Amino acid sequence: MDKVIACAAEAVADIPDGASLAVGGFGLSGIPAVLIDSLHAQGATGLTVVSNNCGVDGHGLGVLLSAERIVRVTGSYVGENKEFARQYLAGELEVELTPQGTLAERLRAGGCGIPAFYTPAGVGTEVARGGLPWRYAPDGTVAVASPPKDRRGDAGGTRPATLPRRSGRTGRPASAVEPARHAASRTALRGTGSPRRSA
Repeated sequence: MDKVIACAAEAVADIPDGASLAVGGFGLSGIPAVLIDSLHAQGATGLTVVSNNCGVDGHGLGVLLSAERIVRVTGSYVGENKEFARQYLAGELEVELTPQGTLAERLRAGGCGIPAFYTPAGVGTEVARGGLPWRYAPDGTVAVASPPKDRRGDAGGTRPATLPRRSGRTGRPASAVEPARHAASRTALRGTGSPRRSA
């Protein structure tokens, strides 16, 4: 399978309206500027972007932002982009602020298929309690606020942890089967008859 693409326009040709994009780079360093410009020319709209920031006015993701192609941003830094601030405060852009290390780990974990993880960053703040404005209404009130993060821990509440559904099963089904297999092997080796189920 040949994964070489002839040009940036071909690389972004299949990105549909409403797509979610993870965009690399730090500030303006290492950003896929040519791909962003090609996506701008391609015309996709209603984009959700996960990135460290949203570029600056007229450069990087700021090109898509100023064309009003981005509807939601998950990022850790929003400074130095006047259009970003204008759209956010006018209720035109939904923004989820995430601590930078947490954002990096969310991207890494998501790429590995890990649905949730615990990080102490944000514990005891509105990041954990919920209520951060994700989107403002045109009149300046909060239209969409962040939900509270799932927090479970010991009875004293001193060790918060996120517990995804069935996370307690991690490795247990396979571990439960393994002793039975070994018991069957030992029984067969000893020649004592049929294997018994282990408790």
